Amino acid sequence: MARISFIESIRQAQYEELARDPKVFLMGEDLVANVFGTTTGLIEEFGTDRVRDTPLSENGFVGAAAGASMVGARPIVDLTITSFVYVAMDQVCSIIAKSKYIYGGQVKLPLVLRMCMFYGNSNAAQHSDRNYPMFMGMPGLKIIIPSNPYDMKGLLKTAIRDDDPVMSFEDGTLWSQKGEVPEGEDHLIPLGLADIKREGTDATVVAVAGGVPLALKAAEELSKDGFSIEVVDPRTLVPLDRDTIIRSVSKTGRVVVVDPAHQSCSAASEISAIIAEEAFESLKAPILRVTTPDTHLPFFPNGEKALLPSKHRIVSALKRLLN
Repeated sequence: MARISFIESIRQAQYEELARDPKVFLMGEDLVANVFGTTTGLIEEFGTDRVRDTPLSENGFVGAAAGASMVGARPIVDLTITSFVYVAMDQVCSIIAKSKYIYGGQVKLPLVLRMCMFYGNSNAAQHSDRNYPMFMGMPGLKIIIPSNPYDMKGLLKTAIRDDDPVMSFEDGTLWSQKGEVPEGEDHLIPLGLADIKREGTDATVVAVAGGVPLALKAAEELSKDGFSIEVVDPRTLVPLDRDTIIRSVSKTGRVVVVDPAHQSCSAASEISAIIAEEAFESLKAPILRVTTPDTHLPFFPNGEKALLPSKHRIVSALKRLLN
């Protein structure tokens, strides 16, 4: 085990999988420049044939990755920022998500689309999207959304080995977070397996991505008042571990869902609907959501932070349920 950052866990996962499997290659924008630190040492080790800088044409290079995956390669596509995926929506939704289905399973598309959710740091509306919910409604795509370095490395390595297309949404507010992470290729986390980050009996918080550390801080604060809060991290949104969520809610009877995305049609909305359908008889209070309002994030720092989930908003929601 080594204590490393969220960014370093991404770099290690890519390095180990490039070294393990010659069919894996990395492509994307500014890889040689190593703007974010996820390609440190990769070009020196694997060369520009397997670590490829691309033109600024997301539709073009995402399409190239789709074709490469159909003929046996395993591309990791670094799209940099989540907003850039919009330029490649036709390739993602019409080709990558559907090809295995429309060709009757005759092709596989073992590719990973990596992108950072670059919110919370005054990057304004065009660069601050947390847009994973829109892809939850597109069959054929798997979605990982890690909340710490341990999960980031294990889920990304699993995603790279998966024979289906996987979208990796990486929360920029967690980049500097450090944690203990195993070294070596055996650190794999199955897709569709949630993790209970903190056990409790009075209420459940189901939290996504950067909402997880906020939920843990809220749970710690409420523990001083004698409340026991369970924190569940889905880790992957597609597939979603419904069973772990339902078991937790059935135990506590109260639930808050924390999601940095906009509230309408959010991951929080889908999780809330599942709980209402499958655990209604266990609920002792209404399901509450802590999300971002349905407005774009402003450049104005204080205005942006007021919109996003926070420890204070989670504590307030839990107190509504517990008092």
